[in-house]
Amino acid sequence: MSKNEKKTEKLTRDFLLKVGIYGNDDFIIEEQKSDNPKIQKLLQKASKSGEGVGRPEFIITKKDNDNYLIVIECKADPKCHVSSNHDQYRDFAVDGVLLYASCLSKDFNVIAIAISGQTEQEIKIDTFLHPKGVQFAAPLKDSSEKRVSVKEIVGWQDYVRYAQYDENLVAARKNDLSRFSKDLHNYLRDYGKITVAQMPLLVSGVLIALMEKGFKVAYSEYEGQELAQKTFQALKDEINKAKLGVNQDKKKEAIINAFSFIEYHPELQKKDKKRNESPLAHIVREIDSEMRPFIQDHFDFDIIGNFYGEFIRYTGGDAQGLGIVLTPKHITELFADLAKLNKNSVVLDTCCGTAGFLISAMKKMIAGASELERMNILENSLIGVEQEPSMFALAVSNMILRGDGKTNLYQGSCFEEEIFNQIKNKATVGFINPPYSQKGEDLHEWNFIIQMLNALQKNAVGIVIVPMSLAIAPHSLREQLLKEHRLEAVMSMPNDLFYPVGVVSCIMVFTAHVPHDSDEHHESWFGYWKDDGFIKDRIEGRIPTEKWSEIREKWLSDFTNKKVKAGVSVRKKVDANDEWCAEAYLETDYGSLTEKGFEDEVKKYFMFKLLNEK
Repeated sequence: MSKNEKKTEKLTRDFLLKVGIYGNDDFIIEEQKSDNPKIQKLLQKASKSGEGVGRPEFIITKKDNDNYLIVIECKADPKCHVSSNHDQYRDFAVDGVLLYASCLSKDFNVIAIAISGQTEQEIKIDTFLHPKGVQFAAPLKDSSEKRVSVKEIVGWQDYVRYAQYDENLVAARKNDLSRFSKDLHNYLRDYGKITVAQMPLLVSGVLIALMEKGFKVAYSEYEGQELAQKTFQALKDEINKAKLGVNQDKKKEAIINAFSFIEYHPELQKKDKKRNESPLAHIVREIDSEMRPFIQDHFDFDIIGNFYGEFIRYTGGDAQGLGIVLTPKHITELFADLAKLNKNSVVLDTCCGTAGFLISAMKKMIAGASELERMNILENSLIGVEQEPSMFALAVSNMILRGDGKTNLYQGSCFEEEIFNQIKNKATVGFINPPYSQKGEDLHEWNFIIQMLNALQKNAVGIVIVPMSLAIAPHSLREQLLKEHRLEAVMSMPNDLFYPVGVVSCIMVFTAHVPHDSDEHHESWFGYWKDDGFIKDRIEGRIPTEKWSEIREKWLSDFTNKKVKAGVSVRKKVDANDEWCAEAYLETDYGSLTEKGFEDEVKKYFMFKLLNEK
């Protein structure tokens, strides 16, 4: 190793010291080799010369996080920073560190840093993320809206936070989580003997219990009834630490009651002689090893809502029968983009379910925010209302697992005067996926939409996703809504968006407390958003393809600019008696018509008539 390269290494240590990594007892910093057997094994054949052990300049791990690892390769000469093909491992910093990352990524999410130069003035830094189990690395980008590549040494938490936004890491972990969901569902069904409704409660309850340090360290020492009692006690301790706002004692009692089956369920405590453990012991261990790391990596993911949907799907249940249609994550994120959320937004969801909209809003709002601003967002800018007790428990669990320690969630109906007065005029943005097809008086979807809009500040944006029937069928509540609020846009969504639940939906956008006819020239915008690039799989459900990212950007551009395109979008002046959907007003784009397409449509029509003849 050349003397000059040691200057680069010293400069690297100085950078690490400034960001609180070097000299910090929370970290293990090793040079050239590692005492960690797992790392030793992975570097066994990672030599830059093609033979022997790999020896990175720095290997950094955090004692309480074994999911991530930082590896650093240094070069003295900035001209030796990167080769054109990334295959000159011995001579270039980027090439070498990517080689090490490819080996270490078998067991870690690797932050790979290449540093070249001997002074701060000439230094070059490139940072990559190679997610665990993924075949390739990609430049690590920050969490700002522009997603800028990281070209400096930052703190550990920043590296982890930036990685949370990496699409390759998210996709890999989501696939792992989906497989785990299926396996856990089958195990709970066969051995736990608990209901589908209890399954996500058990998962979230165990995750919260594992937040209690004493239980996290000692749970493997318990079994049977003792483990059930210790789990429930740890869960209660963590819930009691949370600050749940108005009537928090009553809320905590309701939440704890929803989890009480964990302490008393006999099948969870019964020891399986073949496995030599109880179902609860198996579940706690699996959740600790498989799910808890996901929570740490992807705080923006509605993990409890995901499990709720997965469990219903694997069981063959139908959440729609309960009026519950969980919104897909890419749609909750789309809402955040449509509303142009920022760190100053305050978001309200009056039917928050498992808090999926609030979590996606949080992700958008904290991007680029300071630590103080992040805490303010978590503590004051996310407001939710949920009536169903177990759903409320899941929503609170989801927010507690975000680590904020405080949630602005209200248990009850958004129509209750006491709750409405507490949330009124606070939010600048409202989201809602209301209960569908409710039979009670004043429980129509329009009632929920109007109540949400009434709760917002003047000129606030209200966005809803509802069955297409609301856009087509006349209803007396439409007129009531338009007297107070303006319809800005309606987008027709893919027919199978909620697959396997058969709901054809649309997204509506309103401006709150601005009467629809206050501007006689106002035209609403209608978009035909029927293809989001997802494909259907009988087992996995709807799966995104690489097309989604491009389609999303096109949708957002068209919506922002209110573009008019034949066959795609149109502007139209409408009132309460009109149809509110693009299909009613679009001009046909004959340029895309082909002979084969025409024949296919004729065949479809013929089959439709044949099958529907009486």
